[in-house]
Amino acid sequence: MDKQVEDQKRSIFINNMVESAIRIGLLFVLVVWTYGIIKPFIIPVLWGAIIAVALMPLTLKLERRLNGKRGLSATILALLGVAILIVPLVLVMGSLYDGIVAATDVLKDAESITLPGPTQKVADIPLVGDKLYEVWALFANNMAQAISRFMPEIKAGVSAFAGVLGSGLATVVMFIISLLIAAGFMAHSDSMAEGVRRVAIRVVGKNGEAWATLTAATIRSVLLGVVGVAFIQSILVGAAMFVFKIPAAGLITLIVFFLAIAQLPALLIVLPVILYVFSYMDTTPATIFTVWVIVAGLSDNFLKPMLMGRGVDIPMPVILIGAIGGMILAGIIGLFLGAVVLAIWYELFTTWMKMPESSTEMGEAPAVSRADDSEAESPKT
Repeated sequence: MDKQVEDQKRSIFINNMVESAIRIGLLFVLVVWTYGIIKPFIIPVLWGAIIAVALMPLTLKLERRLNGKRGLSATILALLGVAILIVPLVLVMGSLYDGIVAATDVLKDAESITLPGPTQKVADIPLVGDKLYEVWALFANNMAQAISRFMPEIKAGVSAFAGVLGSGLATVVMFIISLLIAAGFMAHSDSMAEGVRRVAIRVVGKNGEAWATLTAATIRSVLLGVVGVAFIQSILVGAAMFVFKIPAAGLITLIVFFLAIAQLPALLIVLPVILYVFSYMDTTPATIFTVWVIVAGLSDNFLKPMLMGRGVDIPMPVILIGAIGGMILAGIIGLFLGAVVLAIWYELFTTWMKMPESSTEMGEAPAVSRADDSEAESPKT
């Protein structure tokens, strides 16, 4: 009798194990299929959420001016963002088109194109002066021979440039889509904020609401301290390029913008331009240009401390390290995700340090300061 009971229990246990395995397997297949379906939309939706969080204070201010029409204010901001993306793109594309046309003319009729020869100033440049002088002189004296000699490098450069250009256009299109998604998030911010609050509390517990607020404030901080500074810096450098009519000014401005986002010094692209300017300009305008672009290139050193970390009680180095590390790990989207992750870990660490040694439970949710009243109105959007 006992043996029959044991066999029956064993059979029930095996049946339950098999049934559980089947359910888990079906759930896993469902999750995999679901991820495959939504994968193309993850990045645009993430960017839309980030943009919505960053622009929500402006949306609330514009809503008050439009008599409570939040949908209209969100649409206006989204269209303004699209215009901000498209106008510089048109300028850059026009600059690139002029450069491509000029390069095509050179390749078609190399014999009729003459370049001014290098001066002794070029040869005197440390380390690279002699080689640069030699190559420049070859192009100035015999364009056809120079093109023939460097044709493999020219083809490789053109192919790489075409790939970068195609990727840049795809990125712009993705951002336009993200702006439209952000407009939808902002127009329905109340219901979205309530949903985020419930999910955060369900996942994290009593600290969820405070950490949702921390996430929104960190995103705004990174947007101001990284993307905002990069935009200001590229505008300052680009203005000098256009004022002094530097070739490919639009492309150089775009490169400065991406270098600044990547937290690389703008002087990487600015210094070669300075050397080029001194090779053909008079000393006075070349000096003015040099001072202008160097000050613009170093402007992030005083802009970043002013803008980074606003609205949060997290030290600026923590947010900056998170932004840089996140970008290295996950690209541009990692700028925000890395900063948010490190900010939350910092809050966890400081809360743990403030707990009594004998305490085994997490204390109250950390307080998060807000940059302005508008953030307090919609902290989780």
